[in-house]
Amino acid sequence: MTLDPVDVLSVGLELKDGTTLPVGRLGARRRRIFFEFDPAFLRSGLPLSPYKLPLESGVHVAKESIFDGLFGVFNDSLPDGWGLLLLDRQLRRRGIEPGALTPLDRLAMVGSNAMGALRYEPDRAPVSADNQPLVLDDLAAEADRELSGTPSEILERLVLLAGSSAGARPKILANVSADRSVLQQGTGPRPEGFTPWLIKFRASGDDAQTGTVEYAYSLMARAAGLEIPETHLFASSSGPGYFGVRRFDRTESGAVHMHTASGLLHTDHRLPSLDYDNLLKAARWLTRDMTEVEKLYRLAVFNVFSHNRDDHPKNVSFLMDASGHWCVSPAYDLTFSAGPGGEHSMMIAGEGRSPAQSHIQRLGTDIGIARKKVLSIIEEVATTVASWPTFAAHARVSEEKAERIQQVLNRIALQVQK
Repeated sequence: MTLDPVDVLSVGLELKDGTTLPVGRLGARRRRIFFEFDPAFLRSGLPLSPYKLPLESGVHVAKESIFDGLFGVFNDSLPDGWGLLLLDRQLRRRGIEPGALTPLDRLAMVGSNAMGALRYEPDRAPVSADNQPLVLDDLAAEADRELSGTPSEILERLVLLAGSSAGARPKILANVSADRSVLQQGTGPRPEGFTPWLIKFRASGDDAQTGTVEYAYSLMARAAGLEIPETHLFASSSGPGYFGVRRFDRTESGAVHMHTASGLLHTDHRLPSLDYDNLLKAARWLTRDMTEVEKLYRLAVFNVFSHNRDDHPKNVSFLMDASGHWCVSPAYDLTFSAGPGGEHSMMIAGEGRSPAQSHIQRLGTDIGIARKKVLSIIEEVATTVASWPTFAAHARVSEEKAERIQQVLNRIALQVQK
């Protein structure tokens, strides 16, 4: 089987009311990718990706090759990790070599199912009218089969349910009823009374407590003053449950433009290419609002005290409203994690392995946050994380797992006091 190559791709921006504003066109020629804004979008004045893609007429070419020639704002639409694994296996079963596809081919396969608000035509995204309720235990078992190398009999459905989601852990996009008892596929029309969620399963090497720990961390982060989407531990008959988070890139009838820090700044999230100092500077430049900078600083402090070291720039995003103003998105992917080589993915004032009080304070004051506010944020976060056993018990984390995490959190608390 062959796949007709995509040479030109139309890009649109879905607004919060569900209408789509033409953004421009992507084109490929001689292994280079070009982009040109639509005149109507230029007139809108919306800063789609202001750091690397200025809102100007003419043909734009990304200067870096980090995203195979794409600008980061479009690369944000592509799946990686689990979603990429499924898509490539689906292609191979159809007799198509994944390496033969261009970034434009892959964006067409995302089509209208991209995370955030960008939409692509021609739209080759999978479509299904199946609105049968989802059974999470069955889907988790099939996801585990794929991870173990055993072909799943429902690969096509797993691809559809994954959408363009990123991250290594298996996950699905689902529309969830108000009482959370009925789940339907989340890449099609949303039934009345349902809300959009992302639900995670265990990855290879994860223990049975993965979902409960992330749920406990979401509760702890919210108590520490972070903006956290609605979260829930969905029931399982074969384990403690599945962690779910309500999507913040969707409105009642439309979507919200979302841009990761990785895509905005053209940094590879798989390599240590960005630190918190530069992230806060970028947030100050983009949002022009120190309140938003303080939100990111609080996240950095929480990541230190809670030992969330998988804090790479794809795990930080910004949202743009209808008037073109940017803000820091709600925090996500918060859990107990070791990070690359045991260090934070992004350094704190030059320190990645053992950040102390001096590093955390300097990170805040250097960006312009008042010292009194810096100390207040540190105290609020430290006090909340010290209550980890309470959040672990509420989320039904096993006593053994909670105690192992507590030992590390105690060590960090002592380390920070140095």
